[in-house]
Amino acid sequence: MIDITKRDSLKLMGLSSCAVGLLPVAGCTQSPARTPDYVAEDEALWQQADDIIAHIALTDFPERDFPVTDFGGRGDGDTDNTQPIADAIAACAAAGGGRVVIPAGTFNTGPIHLKSNVNLHVSEDAILSFYTDPDRYRPYVLTRWEGVELMGFSPLIYAYGQENIAITGTGVLEGNGTNTVWWPWKGRWSRAQWPVDPVVNQVNTRTPLFDMAEAGVPVEERVFETNYLRPPFIQPYNCKRVLIEGVTIRNSPHWLLNPVLSEDVIVRGVQCISHGPNSDGCDPESCNRVLIENCLFDTGDDCIALKSGRNADGRRLATPIQNIVIQDCQMRAGHGGVVIGSEISGGARNIFARRCYMSSPSLDRAIRMKTNSVRGGLIENVAIRDMVIGEVRDVFVINFYYEEGDKGDFLPEVRNLHVSNMVVENARRVFELRGFERAPITGVSLHDVTIKRAESLGVLENVGEMDLVSVSLNGEPLTL
Repeated sequence: MIDITKRDSLKLMGLSSCAVGLLPVAGCTQSPARTPDYVAEDEALWQQADDIIAHIALTDFPERDFPVTDFGGRGDGDTDNTQPIADAIAACAAAGGGRVVIPAGTFNTGPIHLKSNVNLHVSEDAILSFYTDPDRYRPYVLTRWEGVELMGFSPLIYAYGQENIAITGTGVLEGNGTNTVWWPWKGRWSRAQWPVDPVVNQVNTRTPLFDMAEAGVPVEERVFETNYLRPPFIQPYNCKRVLIEGVTIRNSPHWLLNPVLSEDVIVRGVQCISHGPNSDGCDPESCNRVLIENCLFDTGDDCIALKSGRNADGRRLATPIQNIVIQDCQMRAGHGGVVIGSEISGGARNIFARRCYMSSPSLDRAIRMKTNSVRGGLIENVAIRDMVIGEVRDVFVINFYYEEGDKGDFLPEVRNLHVSNMVVENARRVFELRGFERAPITGVSLHDVTIKRAESLGVLENVGEMDLVSVSLNGEPLTL
């Protein structure tokens, strides 16, 4: 039996009142079982995902190795290897490319800047351990922080305008974020284990940065001598042909993998393990043709979040996140498994996710879209299939009231979200779908979805259209 709280029932009295059988609403139906037409349409849809993968331009490196130990590097856990690594990268690039090899050992380093045709290879039993002194991450570089451009701290591994670059191997990238370094800059956080400092706090940089972006201040003038914006771990910016494969990434200051305005990106076999604030696993922003596969995400924020810029800055660049395939990944702890937003002002389109397994008592949401009328953004052509979800709080979330809520003039829009062949073992709520009365959520279809146990149907608010085919909840057909 479907159990909905009184508060939720009152919310459902609008366009989505069909969710509790109160009023008939056009577009909210349980369709007949799948037909050959449904099957053909589904296969045609997923052919698009295969085509995206086929069109990703691949990296290719000469078979030349440049061990950092040949340039004075030492893996003794004490030596500063920043300059030896930089020298090895420069020599590799000058020779036409190859591998810069980090052998077994613990190699301390400051920021690493990759160059074209260089593969940074972190060998088995190697730990590339990054210093936590912020001054080491100067001089500032062009970067993007929560969807807004500025001149800020260098990411731990950074590349700007490079082509044919890689980070490979089975070693460890250690960011050394802890409750005493990097993470306390977050300030208030639900899991904060630090006293909140009113001065050493990201709000003192974040708020003026966002104000600058809204005022149209040129990016080169968005410079803060006193800066509390934590850098991301890996950020290829405006790059082409990028491979990140095999490594384990731990304890990032901020987001772990953050390709920005890049094309032909492959993230494969990477383990993202970081439980600090804003420890998103993989956040491609305004990228085109991205494959994320065979990865593990165990994070303090969203596992995978697809983004395209925040507010005026996202609209200034007007570059969507598009042609993305996520497959064969495992999601554990996190705010969301497969997420679109919240910095989504440039839009998102042609997003595919398949054959993933998600489960954790600390996984808040499986499929999540978050935006508002300040950020706006058109999200269209999103397909999810062959998903197994063990334990999760909410299964489907589309929230137009994220953070600022309905306080702007840029209406968010979701078109063509198609979910098929999903099994959910245990959830608290099936839905949190919250559209605006002036901009309802439409175009959601669920085919062959089995939710074995859920405590509540959840919230459906201003949902104008849903198509259900073979959907069951708690052992009974779900009829809206």
